[in-house]
Amino acid sequence: MAGAIPFTCFMQPIPPMLEMRGICKTFGTVRANRNIDLTVERGRIVGLLGENGSGKSTLMKVLFGMVRPDAGTVSFNGHALQSHSPGDAIRAGICMIHQHFMLVEAMTVLENVMLGWSRAGTILKSIEIAKLIRTASKEYGLELSPKTRVSELGFGKRQRIEIVKAILRGAQLLILDEPTSNLSPVEVSSLFQVMRAFAAQGRSVVFISHKMGEVLDLCDEVVVLRAGEVTHRGPVQNATRADLARLMVGREISLSHVSETKVRGSELMTIEGLTLIESRPPIDGLSLSLRSGEIFALAGVDGNGQLELIETIAGLRRASKGKIILNGREITPLRPEARVAAGVAYIPVDRANTSLVPDMTVQDNLAFRDFNRPPLRKGIWLDKNAFLTRARTRIQQYQIACPGPQVAAQTLSGGNQQKIVLAREVGRKPTILLAFQPTWGLDPGATRFVLDEILALRDAGAAILYVSSELEEVVMLGDRLGVMFNGRLIGVSNRNELSMAEIGLLMSGDERTLS
Repeated sequence: MAGAIPFTCFMQPIPPMLEMRGICKTFGTVRANRNIDLTVERGRIVGLLGENGSGKSTLMKVLFGMVRPDAGTVSFNGHALQSHSPGDAIRAGICMIHQHFMLVEAMTVLENVMLGWSRAGTILKSIEIAKLIRTASKEYGLELSPKTRVSELGFGKRQRIEIVKAILRGAQLLILDEPTSNLSPVEVSSLFQVMRAFAAQGRSVVFISHKMGEVLDLCDEVVVLRAGEVTHRGPVQNATRADLARLMVGREISLSHVSETKVRGSELMTIEGLTLIESRPPIDGLSLSLRSGEIFALAGVDGNGQLELIETIAGLRRASKGKIILNGREITPLRPEARVAAGVAYIPVDRANTSLVPDMTVQDNLAFRDFNRPPLRKGIWLDKNAFLTRARTRIQQYQIACPGPQVAAQTLSGGNQQKIVLAREVGRKPTILLAFQPTWGLDPGATRFVLDEILALRDAGAAILYVSSELEEVVMLGDRLGVMFNGRLIGVSNRNELSMAEIGLLMSGDERTLS
């Protein structure tokens, strides 16, 4: 019919899955988000990059309903989300896996998955949900048992619970905050397959990571935040790691952390036949030595005994058998404070709960190790002037970006919180440094700073036991390397004697490379 209007003219364009417009959020004098626009189309994986403190987490908390914006709008699947809660976001199809997990440690995996999930029912359908967990765990290689208590699990397996929760809730938009921090290369590859399949079904992912190689490998496009503003938006095609690092920090930054191996000195610490029967997995007869001027880099998927080993050396766990000898003196029976006095320092992985007291000031967090001795203590009294002097010195020396020594540690970005820990532990010039995932969740600039300080401590003659699931860090930093798998120390070798691929296989339990 002449003059007929084509049918397509009546069709409404399909809106993007997510549209955030003009998002602003201020905390006191800090503008965390400044007029941010973010669009996520269906079936896309979007990398969200930025330095620690750039506003990424705040923006995602606004989206998830954890933070109320000062201005701006959020639309999901064409429907406005106003004053929404996390529960509203989940019901709308948005799931977020946080960098610091939202789990109840006293509960089992099953109970955590059921918590707040309507499908679990008023009369809890524990058998049905347990079956779903087992099926998803087997399908995605997540190795979770529904009956296991969360407090018994390592850092990496706790992260897997969050992944299972999101998958089972049928998320349409999945927000992943540093999801691969404690996964082996094989597990990362498996997770990426899950994400690609997720996107192929018309669903979408916002992938927050400081691992630029992963962003380039996985994401379709990237959005970069700096100082609370969007400074770049575009496809990842043809981009390089150096490009992304420069966009994040606003300057050129070296991504190589290798320092020429120094001549190793005398033996500072020996561990002989260390056994922990009650740990999961148990450690049986582990032996290790650390020498002056050496970094022993220990790789492994989280939950294979690394935490138990480190905490036993630090004095936080008691060995069933074996000896720990420091400078010719057995320290096995000593309490943690005595080991600190003997020259042992410890950087834990969880700065939000273990390394720091978030509610306390920067000044007091910097004083924890030495508050009971001069110059911080005079007689029976604490010298607050000495506290302040030390804090100002450390803040300047370790480039801790904060309004002043009296602000709460929890108000700082993750990178600056880690600098507090670094200043407190490395600043004491210890004989032995136990560093457990010290760059976890840090941007390239903060990572570079942390590793440079650790290398400087090594070059000054200390011995460092460096535990990481980051293969590149292990290979680049370790003067000697080893892998923890199922409570055993395997593959001990000098740098360059094992390739990254071979270490990755050892992390997965494949020891054929040793034959």
